[in-house]
Parts: sequence; structure tokens; C-alpha cells
Amino acid sequence: MSRTLNAQTHAWLKVFAVSARHLSFTRAAEELHVTTGAVSQQIKQLEERLGFKLFRRLPRRLELTDEGRRLAGVVDDAYQAVGQEVRRLRSGLMSGVLRLRCVPSFLTKWLMPRLPRLQARFPDIEMHVSAEDSNLSLRDGDFDLAIDLNDGHYPGLSITPLMDEVIFPVCAPGLMRGRPPLRRAEDLAWYPLLHDVTAWRGSHDYAEWEHYLTAIAAPHINVRRGYTFNRNQLTMEAAISGMGVAIARRTLITTELKTGALIAPFPEQVATDKRYGIVHAPGALDDRRLRAVHDWLVEEARRHQDAVGRP
Repeated sequence: MSRTLNAQTHAWLKVFAVSARHLSFTRAAEELHVTTGAVSQQIKQLEERLGFKLFRRLPRRLELTDEGRRLAGVVDDAYQAVGQEVRRLRSGLMSGVLRLRCVPSFLTKWLMPRLPRLQARFPDIEMHVSAEDSNLSLRDGDFDLAIDLNDGHYPGLSITPLMDEVIFPVCAPGLMRGRPPLRRAEDLAWYPLLHDVTAWRGSHDYAEWEHYLTAIAAPHINVRRGYTFNRNQLTMEAAISGMGVAIARRTLITTELKTGALIAPFPEQVATDKRYGIVHAPGALDDRRLRAVHDWLVEEARRHQDAVGRP
């Protein structure tokens, strides 16, 4: 009999590798979507082919023989090596540098915690990530993909919507100690206010507060006072430290609300008519690397919205 391994023997070795990992023909059958009898028969045929026993069939369990243990180590390593090489071959065009530009607050609070998953999915893509405000032009072409917050109008560029954004006031739980409770918008007169001056492209220093109060029919309240910051994250940190009431973006505040670091005193959440989107040059997604990262971002955004609910 020839000692070379034909296709049938390779198939038996696959069944053996799974059976050795589980030490159970039944569990191996479940993983391979075949019957337990089929697994047992293929192991028997492999043992006959090799000329030695691989398992000891004990009353309630399987046990590898010395030969089976040695072969299992080799086969498992081989299949892992094959799987790794297949993944490398499949991602052959998924390598090189990709320049991703992103608004700082979204990058810090939403994207950064997810980047390890992107790295695991596409290990050969080198991401060059830069944080840039929405106020800076996207026409200079110094990016492959950009995540921006705006109204979706980008002349000469294409955009894929990611998530709509809503805003609402937040503050630290202890901020109301010694002050009238925050039950309605008029009570804001007793509280310092915090502002993000880079809310969206073209927004003025107090745009978020004025937009919110107009939407809830309380536009007469003076909000042009208090501390201003040029990053949403800085505004949220100031709110967490108890400096005042800030306007939060729902997409970026999930953790702080869940942990109780911030609370939302009013029930109203207001749409901004702005959304996060992936901006790119027309035809850029013909590049498989860009398409892969683009689709991954879309999928992550869908999972996020499914988890927290859509605005």
C-alpha cells in the first residue's frame, strides 16, 4: 500500500483533528455537521490506513494513544498554519497604508475603542489616523477616508451616512446640590453653561445650546455665557468635574450615562440635522483596502445603533 496521503486520508485527518480536540466523537460530529457514526467510521478507516490506533475507546470517554497524541499535535499545528496562510492569501490586496481623517471627539470616544477590532480584521493595513476638526476643509485630498459631522453636503466628494446625531443637556449628579433642581429649561438660569465651539462646520460658539432650546420651544433663555472649549471631549470632561451643564452628543456619551458620571436632567433629545458620514473621493472605494475599511465602519455603526437604539 502506498504511504502517500491521498485526498481521502486528508479528509480523515481533519475529522481526527476535531475529534482529538474534543476527545468526543459526538462533539466532533456536531462541529462537522455529520453523524457520530460517520465520525467513528472515518477514524476507524484512518487507523487502518495508518496501521496504528489513535484512540482508546473507554466506556464513557475517549483517550488518545501515544501515537494519537503525537499525531494530534502535528495535525493541529498544520491546520492552524494552513488557516493562517489562507487568511494571508485572502487579504493579499488588504495591505499598505490607509490615511483616515476623523473629527477628534468621534475618534476619541467612538472609534478608538473599536480600532483593535479593525486591526485584528485587517492586520496588514497600516492605518495613519489624524484628528481634524470639521471646520477644516476636506478638499485638500490629504486622506483616503474621512469621518466628518456635517449636513452631508460635500461638493466633489462622495459620502456614506454612518449615524445621525442628537443632542441634549447633561451634568454631573452633584451639580444640583445647593441649587434649584433642573426640572425645566428656565432653571438653567441658576447654572453655569459649558459650550463646544466646534460643534459642526460653520457653527458659532453657542450654536448647540441655541439649537436645542429653539427645538424645545424655549429660545428666550440666555445661553451666551459660561465656559467655551474647542473640543467636545473637553466640554464633557468639564461637565463630569461639575463645572456646569453641557450639551452632549448621544453617540459620544453612552459610557458616561451608563456609569452615572453624567446624567440627563431633561427628557428631550433634539436632532441636529447633522450626521456622521464617511467622506471619500468618487471611485475611491474601487480600492479593496478602502472598501474593506469603509464597510467595516458601516457595520460597526449599525451594531452601535442596534445596541443603543436609533435616534
